Amino acid sequence: MIIDGKKIAAEVEGEVRSLLASVPFKPGLVAIRVGNDPASEVYVRSKARKAHELGLRGTELVFDASLRETDLLGEIDRLNNDDNVDGILVQLPLPPQIDPKKVIEAIDPEKDVDGFHPINVGLLHLGRPLLVPCTPAGVMRLIASTAATIAGARAVVIGRSDIVGKPVAALLLQQNATVTICHSRTRDLGAVTREADILVAAIGKPKFVTAEMVKSGAIVIDVGINRVDGKLTGDVDFQNVREIASWITPVPGGVGPMTIAMLMKNTVTAAERRRR
Repeated sequence: MIIDGKKIAAEVEGEVRSLLASVPFKPGLVAIRVGNDPASEVYVRSKARKAHELGLRGTELVFDASLRETDLLGEIDRLNNDDNVDGILVQLPLPPQIDPKKVIEAIDPEKDVDGFHPINVGLLHLGRPLLVPCTPAGVMRLIASTAATIAGARAVVIGRSDIVGKPVAALLLQQNATVTICHSRTRDLGAVTREADILVAAIGKPKFVTAEMVKSGAIVIDVGINRVDGKLTGDVDFQNVREIASWITPVPGGVGPMTIAMLMKNTVTAAERRRR
């Protein structure tokens, strides 16, 4: 069966609206974009638009690609000290003169709604998450929608990125799955993935996961977003794998909508914690 990410994202958005109705303030989200990367422009604009749609205060700050690193760090410091701002995100990639690690580390961990700051990463891996990265949180919500039992399941994550692979593995482990992380050096990858009751593909290679790599009845979550011949394609060969999997996410319409929905939820969570 197909997991409808748009429907589940709408459920999360409904939860955000309910939370906002119960608090006497409007959380403020600021999204920063440096340069004119077309994909970044779309992502940042959609995040700000969704914030307004749900009743948050969403602001988009756009800077020229020539912006100096010190100036961006100064802007982040200003936002850190602005009590009207509850969430700060900086859209990646950044121009070559700016070190993304320095930028991420400069954001106040309590306002780090992307969940990328080392403190938030550490808390996540300690099992005491403050703000969970949005895409991994969305992946877990999609898995939960199938009503499958995660405890005791064999879970395989293809990809070890700091943004998706590692945090998804940590979240699965916290729910008592037995987790394997695969990557470019994994030997006999297919033999490993065929053991997975839950398979998460986040490697960035179109249609990389074929039907021969998937166990019958597995839950398959496709995080990949690749553009092939003008069309969005996931990391999974959807048409063939769907015949084998019990549940599978499409691309588009699977993980993508969840990322922005979980960002909105993180912003409300951050606002509530800051105002306690």
